[in-house]
Amino acid sequence: MDGMAESTQEQPRWLLRRLSSSLGLLPLVEPTTPNAQRLQCMEVWGGNRATESRLELSGLDAWVFCEPYEGPEGGDIHYISSCGSGDISRFVIADVAGHGSDASDLAMRLRGLMGKHLNLLNNARLAIALNREFAGLEATGRFATAVLATFFGPSHHLIVCNAGHPRPLWFNAAAGVWRPLEPNVPGQVADLGGISNLPLGVLEPTDYEQFAVKIGLGDAVVLYTDSMIEATAPDTDAELGEAGLLELVRGLRPADSPDLGRQILGAVAGYRGGQPAKDDQTLIVFQHNTAPPTPHGVLFRTAARLSKALGISDH
Repeated sequence: MDGMAESTQEQPRWLLRRLSSSLGLLPLVEPTTPNAQRLQCMEVWGGNRATESRLELSGLDAWVFCEPYEGPEGGDIHYISSCGSGDISRFVIADVAGHGSDASDLAMRLRGLMGKHLNLLNNARLAIALNREFAGLEATGRFATAVLATFFGPSHHLIVCNAGHPRPLWFNAAAGVWRPLEPNVPGQVADLGGISNLPLGVLEPTDYEQFAVKIGLGDAVVLYTDSMIEATAPDTDAELGEAGLLELVRGLRPADSPDLGRQILGAVAGYRGGQPAKDDQTLIVFQHNTAPPTPHGVLFRTAARLSKALGISDH
């Protein structure tokens, strides 16, 4: 498990997956991509430590890079989860103001909230819960930004909620176009309500809007923290900005770039003139592949009832 050890509250879910497998109801799926980790049902993966990892989820291939600015732990937090049926995959990336291990406690709380919301499509409810948890940051003059992206496999919809974070980038394979992923983007199918989208911990209570787009085969989505767009050119000190990052990726085609994430990092490093980043940097890239969602929902519920009857889990 990347970032931090599996917490006690995760153990019933782990036992549930093992019980499901031993009964032949829910096989522990092995990855098909070399050097990739297959995210199992009811799993939450991530943390705030340095990593470069490949993951497989139902219908998605993901690549995660996290490099703290100082020490083994940073203020960038990333988590990826898979629900009980494998139909709901959630990506969360958060940037806590400041550096170092101070974010570790927040990372643990975020992990707990991810576990509680595993089977829910509604990102806004999770964002509101996060805002309550992070409300104490205001007293210290700190805050956090975050973006939540949830992929629903059966309908191929991506539901996005942004709490003051840099906008994700979306490559639409059918159109061959890169663009920011935001409300009113072409292809949006729903505006799911909300009003303000302030950073986490700035004001409580705060509502968060979310929207959904349909993701096609070959599409790619890039989540990143602000160090990517705050990269500065060595000769002018001009920041790259979102427009500059978008210009850098426009020459990249995910289908022709198996190391898309590494190529993006290299392009940003080139803009910096090869100088190291001056902040924590985290990048998550996920692409929609041709794999169908895993049809284990009914079987998993059966295993859940059995585990409850055996006293393994009260969930």
